[in-house]
Amino acid sequence: MTGAAVPTAILGTSGYIGQHFARLLADHPEFAEPILGAGRTSTGRTLGDVWQLAEPPPPSLAERRLVALTPAELSRRGVKLVFSALPSGTAGRLEEAIVRRGISVFSNAADHRMDAGVPLLVPEVNGAHLALAARRARGRGLLVTNPNCSAAGLAVALAPVVPWLRPRAIHVTTYQSLSGAGYPGVPSLAIADNIVPYIPEEEEKLERETSRILGRLRDGRVAGLGVPVVAHCARVATREGHLEAVTLEATRRPTVAEIDGAWRSFDPLARDALPTAPHPPIELRRETDRPQPVRDRWAGSPSRARGMAVVVGRVRWTPPYLRFFVLSHNAVRGGAGGSVLNAELAARRGVLARGPG
Repeated sequence: MTGAAVPTAILGTSGYIGQHFARLLADHPEFAEPILGAGRTSTGRTLGDVWQLAEPPPPSLAERRLVALTPAELSRRGVKLVFSALPSGTAGRLEEAIVRRGISVFSNAADHRMDAGVPLLVPEVNGAHLALAARRARGRGLLVTNPNCSAAGLAVALAPVVPWLRPRAIHVTTYQSLSGAGYPGVPSLAIADNIVPYIPEEEEKLERETSRILGRLRDGRVAGLGVPVVAHCARVATREGHLEAVTLEATRRPTVAEIDGAWRSFDPLARDALPTAPHPPIELRRETDRPQPVRDRWAGSPSRARGMAVVVGRVRWTPPYLRFFVLSHNAVRGGAGGSVLNAELAARRGVLARGPG
């Protein structure tokens, strides 16, 4: 994309995902430094006041005050691009109102992920699904969602090998970090010395969203993968990074070299020059004890893409079963970074520029 930086805002800046949006957008080469939107309890405070991530806030935004942003106020300020870190269940109506004003919304919330006309996007996997955006009404902004934090990493890991294996079933067990629950998250006495084998609605999201991401766009609608995705989801006492144990029951018998080659050669965005895209998007580890959240959650290069790569390891191919572990950063690949990459792809494809004015 060329021309002036796109005027940008974040909704829900004071939350965990909102702060990652601020970190990624503070010096973005194509999107302007964002206006920081927040709710009543945080309005008037600076980003530094509410900052909770381990690394310090971006210097250019640390003293910026959080403000209330209604759809009308976003229009008045000339915003063209909104990143939504609002909680699911409350985000939907506000996002719809913003889109009606011709402002594009890239959302981390679950409210619109399964809407037939809304792309549920992981650019390396289903960039073609952006074609759904071309069908929006004239004068409306673009609405694009990124998936559940576990589904994002899983879809990237599956995309290169599903065509080789043609699985009849996909089984996944997740070990999801505390930050996936946001702030304040899981009470410490509920998780210390413990694993909680239930996350509300998580298994359902992982199953249906993975199928939709890996599905094909046909006649203006997405046809799901058509393969059962069976999930178990648990909360574990790690800070960041979701680890997943995956088993595919295959109907084909490729060689180990062919499976490894599919992962290693996978880089569909290599020629797009998207600032937040990792190259490669999959890092394949040979150690018997990798991936691990502490060691691998920030995988990804160049530096802007830290946390955007998924790490695959402990690969075992005993036909008909392919087994492996995959790790992804839940707040970056599975959250703010995924949305920023979605917006970069839309800008590069010329879809973002279709808004009015």
